[in-house]
Amino acid sequence: MPAIEPKFADFAIHYRQYAAADHLDEVRARDFSQLDRLDQVYLDYTGSALPGRYQLDRYRDFVCDGIWGNPHSMNLPSQRSTEAITAARQNVLDFLNGSPDEYTVVFCANASAAIRLVAESFPFAASSRLGLLQDNHNSVLGIREYAERMGAETTTVRLGSDLRADVDETTRMLASGIDGPSLFAYPAQSNFSGIRHALDWIDVAHAHGWKVLLDAAALVLSQDLDLAKHKPDFVPISFYKIFGWPTGIGCLVARKEALADLRRPWFSGGTVIASSAMGGWHALAPGAEGFEDGTPNFLGAVGVGIGIDYVTNVLKRAPARARMTSLLQYTLNRITELKHDNGMPMCVVYGPSDMVERGPTIAFNILDSNGHVVDERLVESRSVEMKIALRTGCFCNPGVGEAAFGLDTADLLRAGRLSNGPYSVDHYRHEVGIQTGGALRISLGPVSNFHDLSRFDSFMLSWQNFIQTTGSLAGLPPRERC
Repeated sequence: MPAIEPKFADFAIHYRQYAAADHLDEVRARDFSQLDRLDQVYLDYTGSALPGRYQLDRYRDFVCDGIWGNPHSMNLPSQRSTEAITAARQNVLDFLNGSPDEYTVVFCANASAAIRLVAESFPFAASSRLGLLQDNHNSVLGIREYAERMGAETTTVRLGSDLRADVDETTRMLASGIDGPSLFAYPAQSNFSGIRHALDWIDVAHAHGWKVLLDAAALVLSQDLDLAKHKPDFVPISFYKIFGWPTGIGCLVARKEALADLRRPWFSGGTVIASSAMGGWHALAPGAEGFEDGTPNFLGAVGVGIGIDYVTNVLKRAPARARMTSLLQYTLNRITELKHDNGMPMCVVYGPSDMVERGPTIAFNILDSNGHVVDERLVESRSVEMKIALRTGCFCNPGVGEAAFGLDTADLLRAGRLSNGPYSVDHYRHEVGIQTGGALRISLGPVSNFHDLSRFDSFMLSWQNFIQTTGSLAGLPPRERC
């Protein structure tokens, strides 16, 4: 047998949880062999999980062994598709420990589509309020367009310097009183920083009459969400974030009583019991079917059940979580201790550098030996050359970027009032006076291993003693969007 790398031997002593998931080494070799065959380090699991070969083979065999038809009929292929959708709904509820007596599952394109279903149908009025955290994905921030169109007031809780929402300020906002149907929307886990926000806020919000939308898209790969314990009204999910495939299908998990309060602004094929062209009326189908526009993705639903079984019984969530936690702590320790030869730190981490209430995601920037942020386009270019897949930008979460980079509200307001708004990220940067187009983000997944992080460590060390100059920035493409 080849000798164990000294670095790994030291790692294994200090991070003993890693060995609890030894089965993942075999799973990686069998189902994700392309990672090592193509010499690729994949560190963008918050962007998308990777599907396993066994998972895809099961799907292919299952679909090829049957005949599948449009579920809006009674023929046998149609019944088979209907049964697959029904089974997938139950698979999702089992995965989240949700009771079918209390929750239902609405299939849609992705988490953003699920959020829009709530945004466009929530009964906002002039007496309503929309409560947000500054840490929210653009798809959640977009709810305010619907709320404010109906005259509702939007309140946004600021983040502290550690990028956490202040518990007292959030509680005060929820307790400050509402007069009409109101919605509190926030992420269980930040897609920018990996910070996990308090699930206890759900009960606080309910006690004061709010409905709660909990964005779980970034959470459920690495952490269980127990709907028997925490009971948000709406939970948007994208399945590719959990098991990589199928893409193009997500869901809204909704409390039945909360779903019944929504008022859809239109109807479509598949969502009605009946409608009349000349009579000008329609009768919306009850429950989930009234929100599933057109023909549901019935073959995608087959993949959902197989994917959930794969992460549960092949990857095995608890030991996989232990491995991700070990690798996260190791990597956090490494990048916070890296220094240039002159003693200057090589990195700035956005958010806390400890392990308290955080998922396997790290947002940071590299600093040159003069303390200047290295242009993220330079970093990304070198990462491609070294076959390391990471993410750069603001990750569709402008609020955390604004907090991390200390942007002034007056400058943000002024930039938004420009004629037609800022026309590119570089134009926006110029207007608000920041030196970077965003941050770097790495995120870990179930089959991440020590070798991946050792390669990432070498990549980071390649920036030691680097000095950014005008010449080093020459030829970089413009930033067009974040």
